[in-house]
Amino acid sequence: MQSNTFLVTGAHGFIGAWVVKRLLAEGAQVVIFDRSSDPYRLRMIMDEDELARPVFIEGDIVSENSLSPVIAGYNVTHIIHLAGLQVPVCRADPRLGALVNVVGTINVFEAALKHRPQVRSVAYASSAAVFGRFDEDRPVREDEAVNPTNHYGAFKRCNEDNARIYHLEHGLPSIGLRPLTVYGAGRDFGVTSDPTKAMKASVVGRPFHIRFGGKTDFLYAADAADAFIRAAVLETDGAHVFNLHGDTAAIADIVAEIERVRPEAKGSLTWDETPLPIPPELDATALHTFLGRTQQTPIADGVRETIERFEALQREGRLSTADLDV
Repeated sequence: MQSNTFLVTGAHGFIGAWVVKRLLAEGAQVVIFDRSSDPYRLRMIMDEDELARPVFIEGDIVSENSLSPVIAGYNVTHIIHLAGLQVPVCRADPRLGALVNVVGTINVFEAALKHRPQVRSVAYASSAAVFGRFDEDRPVREDEAVNPTNHYGAFKRCNEDNARIYHLEHGLPSIGLRPLTVYGAGRDFGVTSDPTKAMKASVVGRPFHIRFGGKTDFLYAADAADAFIRAAVLETDGAHVFNLHGDTAAIADIVAEIERVRPEAKGSLTWDETPLPIPPELDATALHTFLGRTQQTPIADGVRETIERFEALQREGRLSTADLDV
């Protein structure tokens, strides 16, 4: 890993921060590319020595030629593309969502293609939102029909198709991963961030209402990071897309886990009964066949570790609660 240099787009985002932390722990060289100059999510999970190690480049993924000089200048060998706008922004401003999520991803593929074979592969974030509504009570596979019900899912589906075309026409290898409800310290935006917000609310002694119910596929942030890194370093051919699966659990069970760690929160956390308009469980058999078994943290451990991180930040006076008001 020490001979590799990773360009991580959107590294100041939630999953991006965990990817950077994991890469640094493995001795890799990391170049951060992000429009935001504020690494507050990185600060939530990393110390100052760790924060000093990556190279930071402030830039806009929408700009056509913003990535090529970075790849050339830092001898980037692998790209993990996580920059994107989530459901609320894409719903409010579809044009902006398309520019960042679709045009931005095109710019990543173009830059990777320009610098082949120095850049060996691209791993990028798709989403379970590509599936849309799924009424059957069983895990959904990658090869099943997709029918996005929002702009965000449509943009992610478009990226999967474009990745396939880049391989068909240019031989550029890529792996897209479809997570669903990823949780952990730093998750602070979008409806599926609500379980993590509930964990934070339990630490600061505030009531919180989770805006969905039923079951969903929970994946701990460290496990998501592990999967993206393994996808990025795999020497492969083709344009592959895989589901990411953690544990499928009901929101009621997540609240029970939070209350087990923080008994004083009992009765202060509520949830809506309406399930997400996305399949509640993803089948990751294909991913495990391709990559081998990925890291999988039990929900009880992930919830406990997340709450402990929030508790440590609270003791240090560094736990922001602004996201609890959204």
